[in-house]
Amino acid sequence: MDAKPWQLQVIDKSLKKKEKLRYLTSGLRLGPDERALDLGCAQGMLSYFLRRCGGRWVGADQDLTNLRTTQALVGPGLVRVEPVRLPFRGGAFDLVALPDYLEHVEDDAGLLSEIRRVLKPGGRLIVVVPQTGRFHILQRLKPALGMRLEFYGHKREGYSLEGLTARLAEAGFAPAGHKSYAKFFSEFFELVLNALYTKLMKPPAQASAPSESLRDGHIRPTTAAEFGERRGAFKLYSVVYPFVWLASQLDRLLFFLKGNSLIIWAKLVR
Repeated sequence: MDAKPWQLQVIDKSLKKKEKLRYLTSGLRLGPDERALDLGCAQGMLSYFLRRCGGRWVGADQDLTNLRTTQALVGPGLVRVEPVRLPFRGGAFDLVALPDYLEHVEDDAGLLSEIRRVLKPGGRLIVVVPQTGRFHILQRLKPALGMRLEFYGHKREGYSLEGLTARLAEAGFAPAGHKSYAKFFSEFFELVLNALYTKLMKPPAQASAPSESLRDGHIRPTTAAEFGERRGAFKLYSVVYPFVWLASQLDRLLFFLKGNSLIIWAKLVR
């Protein structure tokens, strides 16, 4: 049996998640009494590392399956939430981390309003979303591979920097910085893996339709049992991963392109 939790094994072999984690936690330090909300904790892959940045964390998600999986990795301090209703008092948190969750919510403006309510004055928000725009050709390739929005649990393809900045401003946030990441090759390999998992790795009954029980779709293992069933495929991918990583370094040559994911750091100003 592997000593390392399965979620951490997955993130070790994920180009995009490792890059996201690097930007998400870079410079993030919380005092022992600061409270932070990890909204959209999914399977806890990022939650594990966020908690190492200090502070007192609460993890939240819509799905009980995700919460159970996360609890096995990070322990207690998890809450089930509705898409735009957060069961916390006003001004409860110093920081809200929103990694790859906003695009899963139909009423994104309503969610940002709720986040504003539960943040203290001057509180911080970190948002990670898919980035869209004129030159993001992989967004057009996804439907060709059969990867429709519902397979990801997305309500929209993503956001442009200008669009998300405006949406944040409407909710009372002032952006303090931004970064795009996951350029063409990293995003392409992620897309291929998601498509293969969706089409080949799921039980036959689910192979032609997205999961109806998970808000973030079913493009990767969601439980330890499912990961165990796919262990052989994961070991095979682990063998080829060094070559995938090497090919992904071609992204360094694409300095003129924006990434396919966007992270924005913002502060509550009103």
